[in-house]
Amino acid sequence: MRFGIVVYDGVEPIDVGATFGVLSMARRVDPAIEMFVVAARAGTVRLASGLQIVADHGFADCPTADALIVTGGPGWTRESANPEMLAFLREQSTTTGVMASVCTGAMIMAGAGLLDGRRATTKRAVTGTEIAPIVLLRERYPAVRVLTARVVDEGAVVTGGGVSLAIDLTLHLLARLCGPAVAEETARIIEYTAAWRANGAAFEAPAT
Repeated sequence: MRFGIVVYDGVEPIDVGATFGVLSMARRVDPAIEMFVVAARAGTVRLASGLQIVADHGFADCPTADALIVTGGPGWTRESANPEMLAFLREQSTTTGVMASVCTGAMIMAGAGLLDGRRATTKRAVTGTEIAPIVLLRERYPAVRVLTARVVDEGAVVTGGGVSLAIDLTLHLLARLCGPAVAEETARIIEYTAAWRANGAAFEAPAT
């Protein structure tokens, strides 16, 4: 099973750790799991607060994936209106089994029109004078049925809540694509089982 992680300048580092990092641990449970990082161009990507990572592929040579996960972070405001990013996501949606997002990655998915007519969620909590992305998702994309949830699974499209809930989204995809046993054992070895269960009980909206 192959997972692709979509990044761009301004991604919040926790979104990479909560997706690629969780999948890295999952490989200990199921070595058949593969993952790669893709950006507009292969090479260095500068995340929020200055951390730099290296994208394995650019959009032009993106491998096929069973699931493609769009990360979030301050750069979403630019990427949700970036024609190159939006065209890439639309193209990938025709060949990728599951298009997914964590945190404000949903705002980029919405910009590409991939959430139209579907239920979706995104980040809720903010600080200072920031406007909650979940409010912006409702206001800017009326064709999206916005829910307060940790994970919303619409089949071909799956969206996750904010920040650390990216771990829940990744575990959800593991359960769906690799089997519940893989997800449960991954949660155990990352010492997240109790938090996963607690998060499930904390949200009214179902994961499926």
